[in-house]
Amino acid sequence: MDRAALAGLVPRGTELDEWKGRTYLSVVGFLFRNTRVLGLPIPFHRNFEEVNLRFYVRRRTADGWRRAVVFVKEIVPRAAVAVVARALYNENYVALPMGHEIGRAAHQPERIESVSYSWRFAGRAHRLSVSVAGEPRGLVAGSEEEFITEHYWGYTSQRDGGTREYRVDHPPWRVAPASRAGLDGDVGPLYGDRFVEFLRAPPASAFMAEGSEVAVYHGARLAG
Repeated sequence: MDRAALAGLVPRGTELDEWKGRTYLSVVGFLFRNTRVLGLPIPFHRNFEEVNLRFYVRRRTADGWRRAVVFVKEIVPRAAVAVVARALYNENYVALPMGHEIGRAAHQPERIESVSYSWRFAGRAHRLSVSVAGEPRGLVAGSEEEFITEHYWGYTSQRDGGTREYRVDHPPWRVAPASRAGLDGDVGPLYGDRFVEFLRAPPASAFMAEGSEVAVYHGARLAG
């Protein structure tokens, strides 16, 4: 996407990250399972979907660059999840009716052929979907898939203009290429007019990641 469209959204103390001179905006669907908050399972809030709109930044530290994500909006089906995330991180979570479907091969149920996430916003159905074209494989160093998935930090702007940094831990994910991907719905009211041109265009890349156990730490405010 055009870097200028992200003006005002880059948290203080960070800068936009690029892959081979290109700035990326991603729509990502997650299926959370066995979720715990501060180490505790919350009844009826352990398994749920999330669809987020994100872009990528980095911050130089004494240990080198920290590559990170910034979330524009995160959609979940549980109001309590949205409330906790807004309170802990000041992230832009919203709670909407959601669902998901996983299509599996008839004679190989372990093989995933398609994945979709659906939600309703402003009385209209929205859907993020992907058809899987091959078997999952390890990440290739320097690849586009590695750039998209290998971010272990998050930054979020605070109400007073400061920035909060938090760490995310997970092993590298295996990924499978997609033969087709789509985002259906009215993206303007959902995400804002600045993103319409890019989200209505065909995606530059699409793939499915297998996922893994993930730990998200509370984080701290950046000095200065």
